Amino acid sequence: MNPAPNSFSQRLISWQKQHGRHDLPWQQNPTAYRVWVSEIMLQQTQVTTVIPYFERFMASFDSISALAAAPLDQVLHHWTGLGYYARARNLHKAAQTMVADFGGEFPDNLDDAISLPGVGRSTASAILTFSKGAQLPILDGNVKRVLARHGAIEGWPGKTSVQKALWALSEELTPSDNAAVFNQGMMDLGSSICRRGQPLCSECPVAKDCKAQLSGRQREFPNSKPKKEKPVKQTQMLLLKSGDTVFLQARPAAGIWGGLYCPLDFDDRAAMQAYLAEHLGGASAHSLDAFRHTFSHYHLDIEAHWLELEPQMLNQVMEGPSSLWYNLVQPQQVGLAAATERLLQAIQSKE
Repeated sequence: MNPAPNSFSQRLISWQKQHGRHDLPWQQNPTAYRVWVSEIMLQQTQVTTVIPYFERFMASFDSISALAAAPLDQVLHHWTGLGYYARARNLHKAAQTMVADFGGEFPDNLDDAISLPGVGRSTASAILTFSKGAQLPILDGNVKRVLARHGAIEGWPGKTSVQKALWALSEELTPSDNAAVFNQGMMDLGSSICRRGQPLCSECPVAKDCKAQLSGRQREFPNSKPKKEKPVKQTQMLLLKSGDTVFLQARPAAGIWGGLYCPLDFDDRAAMQAYLAEHLGGASAHSLDAFRHTFSHYHLDIEAHWLELEPQMLNQVMEGPSSLWYNLVQPQQVGLAAATERLLQAIQSKE
């Protein structure tokens, strides 16, 4: 039997007011725009990492209309290092949608909010709750863990049937008023007390009727995603250098590192050698240390090489509208993949 919703919510709200987080940057002047940006940044990323990115982002793009009008390269530049770059592309696209369809404001209606690129039900509910006083349940990663343990809900939360059960429990427990404090409390509880590895059950305000705690099975919930070996792919990267500049190309919008600037890349060494033979007179490139970059769904083993171009070679490089000579001394404000940043640092150490 589940606890009486009022009992659960009252205990959690009281705990949040005393022990929860109240001084995060997006909690100050919590406009829908500020909350929206913070919620997107906090997906897959810890609060301490997000704070400086959020503050720089707000300083550069102080409104939805300012974000919508900014070049995508500039938005991606502000996202460099945060990872999961589709979030930044969706932010930019959603801002343009809001300017076109919602008068430059974040919509008040839940369905309209969910229709925006990159905004799912939980994110939309959190934004409307924290900024507009809506009374809506949420279900982010921390909340899933709290509810899975409290209700002893079996199964991996990514499974549709399990997610449905978690949403039902979240709806049941969310109060009809004071939802903003309650939802913040759920997030805070999952972050600080109901932690993934070492839950602090003795400090939890809702432990007395937590089914996992009562049965000593806290670490079993939520159930882990079924393990699947990540495939390994390989690529060859070639950094063409001319003085203090390195030739980079923007990746296609779809696929890995979408819209970010990267060196030339090839499926294998033979393809790279063919490029060198065709365009650069068969020049021999120097090798950098190989390394592995891991994505959510596969590993990418990167072998990298660099070549200092002679002046007569420059006109052989196939430049285009989505390419640039990146200045190592005075860097342009463009989005760089993490692997690109690592390679640029490596090539600078060769000077």
